[in-house]
Amino acid sequence: MAIPKALEPTGIVLVDKPAGRSSFAIVARVRGRTGAKTGHAGTLDPFATGLLVLLSGRATSLQDRFMKLDKRYLTEIDLRARTTTGDPEGELLDEHEPPSHEMLETALDGLRGEVELPIPAASAVKISGERAYRLHRRGAVVEMPVRRMRVHELELVSYEDGIARLELLVGSGTYVRSIADALGGHCVTLRRTEVGPFRVEDADELRVLPLEEALPRLAAAR
Repeated sequence: MAIPKALEPTGIVLVDKPAGRSSFAIVARVRGRTGAKTGHAGTLDPFATGLLVLLSGRATSLQDRFMKLDKRYLTEIDLRARTTTGDPEGELLDEHEPPSHEMLETALDGLRGEVELPIPAASAVKISGERAYRLHRRGAVVEMPVRRMRVHELELVSYEDGIARLELLVGSGTYVRSIADALGGHCVTLRRTEVGPFRVEDADELRVLPLEEALPRLAAAR
């Protein structure tokens, strides 16, 4: 029996998302080129850049497995101001003096391991059946739920003029914007460099990586 076209090609597509584009626009672009059913293993905010792992064809049935992978990020956090969204697209909430280097290091210590932080208002989490980011766009004020997040690694790369550059390895469902807000700032830039064993340096939107190549990499990474 012939395999329906929508289920082929099967595999994963690694994309280096540019700033300003939504993850769903990238999914639609890849789907339009391949003609196959296409999903994602975790989105990125429009302002963010870096690795998107897309699932093509029969690989979409493995979405849960890919979604659970740890993710590595590089981010620049402005510790002089907080915004409503935890990123540069939100409205200014307050401005303040940035912490000292010693105070920042102490704050970072408290954010390693398992932490409970509020989910950002501009997120895809549903509040009373509606996406939080839609409520936020309408100006609705809602109390965001707290989520337990896992921060495996959190390293201070540099700190100058109130801008902290951090490298993080986090578990699935962790919002870097929540970490920025907990530090008293907001993300200026955010780049995802790894998803599990897959790296942004390997991104090639035109290539569908077969599952027989992708799955052994998952197994070896455990």
